[in-house]
Amino acid sequence: MRFWGCIEMGGIPELFIFDWDGTLMDSEARIVACMQAAAADLKLQIPDTDNARDIIGLGLREAVLKLFPELQEESTNEMVERYRHHFLRENQTPSTLFPGAAETIRELADRGYLLAVATGKGRQGLDLALESTGLSHCFHTTRCADETFSKPHPEMLLQILDQLAVSPDSALMVGDTEYDLQMAKNARIKGVAVSYGVHPLAKLMEYDPLICLHDIRELCSRLDEIVMNWNAS
Repeated sequence: MRFWGCIEMGGIPELFIFDWDGTLMDSEARIVACMQAAAADLKLQIPDTDNARDIIGLGLREAVLKLFPELQEESTNEMVERYRHHFLRENQTPSTLFPGAAETIRELADRGYLLAVATGKGRQGLDLALESTGLSHCFHTTRCADETFSKPHPEMLLQILDQLAVSPDSALMVGDTEYDLQMAKNARIKGVAVSYGVHPLAKLMEYDPLICLHDIRELCSRLDEIVMNWNAS
């Protein structure tokens, strides 16, 4: 049985599932730059920053189709490959963890909670990020958009729950986009929003998150509040 400050609870939540881009890592500038560069390579209309930011969190193919709905399959594939070329090889825009993100993940791991990642990144991109940040060992499992359905489809979360043998009512999704919170609702998982990512707070609050964090470092200090809101919902 866990103790949350002065509140004794029965192990809720057991599992924290984190989005990656915009929640743990500040990679917005790199993603936007790579999407714009890929569009320029193919002589497509270059999306402005706001539109390119809005698709962060979706799987790459879904993001491309949202930005360029007129593309046929071959052109979509070319756009996906040009984005990967820039993101994995050409673009050197720094992508760093948000302040306190690594410490927060390590503290939760030290407390014995199950941790997972559900991300719109591809497997190669996530593995590189996990290696560069030294956080690979903290997560019990991860799922990427090129391995299953893209957010907001719930399959990514359902696979994590199945693998770790955790019920939906013992898991929590932490994310910065409406895609994260809608995915959580679709999987019957409660959500926590973060306001410092790519989607505005008003949009996030439409999905009734338990709380909204303005800094990832707030998470561990607000666990009692999360549990109280959880039990009241």
